[in-house]
Amino acid sequence: MSDLRRLGKRGSYRLGRLGAPPAASYAPSPNYPSFAPGHRGPGVLWLLGAVAATGAVAVTALAGWWFLPFLVGLAVGLADRWARWRWRVTLPSVAVITGAGWAGALGWLVVRGLPERAVAHEIAALAGLPVHASLVIAVTVLVAMIEGLAGLWLGRALLPGHVSVR
Repeated sequence: MSDLRRLGKRGSYRLGRLGAPPAASYAPSPNYPSFAPGHRGPGVLWLLGAVAATGAVAVTALAGWWFLPFLVGLAVGLADRWARWRWRVTLPSVAVITGAGWAGALGWLVVRGLPERAVAHEIAALAGLPVHASLVIAVTVLVAMIEGLAGLWLGRALLPGHVSVR
């Protein structure tokens, strides 16, 4: 009698394995919570590397090498394949490293009494902006941050098989 109730229903006519659901050919990967650490290496070494990169950006900014934030971002993007940092970690860290490096260099020049503040006033006046040195310095730091983020993007894009959305 139970066979009569199944007539006409889906899956009732199984001829061998034709009607059976397909067997899973792969084991599903484990799902980890997002707060679980996914990077390699001790955090202290990564922090020391960030401090060293900030110092390198500051020193080379004083030397006139304006392109180093891009190279720092590129190096972080290439190292990200090994480190497995998430975007929400790498984006702010590269922005802080490059921005703090340039801000430190410009702050050092202003503290030493060099005419960077007067130059910033003149640039703001010529650009038609309010005459504030801090505005021009903030734009300069923002440009350095954008350079670093462009280098990060390129470094992550150059890696073959790298999954950029995590």
